[in-house]
Amino acid sequence: MKSGFGLDDLATVKEGVKSRSITAENPEGKVGAGGQAASNLGPGRKGSPNIENIAPGETVTLAEIDGPGIIRHMWFTVFDESEVSDDVLRDLVLRMYWDDEDDPSVEVPFGDFFCNGFAERCEIYSMPLQCVPDIGYNCYFPMPFGDSAKITIESEHPTDVSPFFFQIDYELVPELPDDTGYFHAQWRRENPTEKGVDYTIVDGIEGAGQYVGTYLAWTALSRYWYGEGEVKCYIDGDEEYPTICGTGAEDYVGGAWGYDDSGYGAPKTYSTPFLGYPYHDTNDGRDGHGRPPRHGMYRFHIPDPIRFTEDLRITVQQIGDHPKTHEYFERSDDIASVAYWYQKEPHNPFPEFPERKERLPR
Repeated sequence: MKSGFGLDDLATVKEGVKSRSITAENPEGKVGAGGQAASNLGPGRKGSPNIENIAPGETVTLAEIDGPGIIRHMWFTVFDESEVSDDVLRDLVLRMYWDDEDDPSVEVPFGDFFCNGFAERCEIYSMPLQCVPDIGYNCYFPMPFGDSAKITIESEHPTDVSPFFFQIDYELVPELPDDTGYFHAQWRRENPTEKGVDYTIVDGIEGAGQYVGTYLAWTALSRYWYGEGEVKCYIDGDEEYPTICGTGAEDYVGGAWGYDDSGYGAPKTYSTPFLGYPYHDTNDGRDGHGRPPRHGMYRFHIPDPIRFTEDLRITVQQIGDHPKTHEYFERSDDIASVAYWYQKEPHNPFPEFPERKERLPR
């Protein structure tokens, strides 16, 4: 049995598969067209291939590729005068379209896609996504496409974003198997959530596929422990009760007991291949004012994908725990999320994407 993590395929020579790469200097992924940018040493000697500027309101097409093919790796780095602060990671919107569809299959703020919510950086060392020092964003989710792939970045940042570097590595293949699912990612936010009503991570998925990951950017607006709520997976017609139900938010991402074995100290952060709690913040050092605690956490269902054949809905409760009475209570928090999954196309259109002011962190 193959592990599914890529190592087993390294010794297989695949006929008809061709490697290509798109950058700012080779935007069409042409053969023998890379490495031409010039520096003070001349053409082809350590140039700086990048998009020099993305203006406010501008949408830039990073890649348009004729298929069939599979995107294997994407790398980005983004910089502005404020050194990736002032909300630029929420102001940039990453979209991906497969097979000439009008509706995107991926529509996520740039930072949140890489598990960097709140427009703040943190290091991520998961298997499919990595954010490494300094401001290097990597994606290894395989993204197959039959007829075409289109990837865009839109800026709603109030000032120019400059420069923007990227590299998209992909394969051209003779054909895709009939059972191929297409990659999807959707962002949602509810600010604040409604007490007693589970937050919807994703809904409206119809067809056959597998759910492969969740990122949560959770701002706790009430006192005390916030993470008693269960993550629920309603599969293939589930109505009142789900087929899969967890035991708490921190348990879902592999933690326990509030990420703190002493019961009194600050929670401990971590990042692993499939799950993590990489971000915890309680104060804004830039202006000296306190702010509600922020918690970033992820779970990638790579060894354990959630299979569905008809439909899927994922939710999480907002339930707290009083530290003295140990009584549960309903909470209202500020939650944003990214859902990652594969399914056969076509997919249902996503909900209307929130405007910039609705995406800004508290």
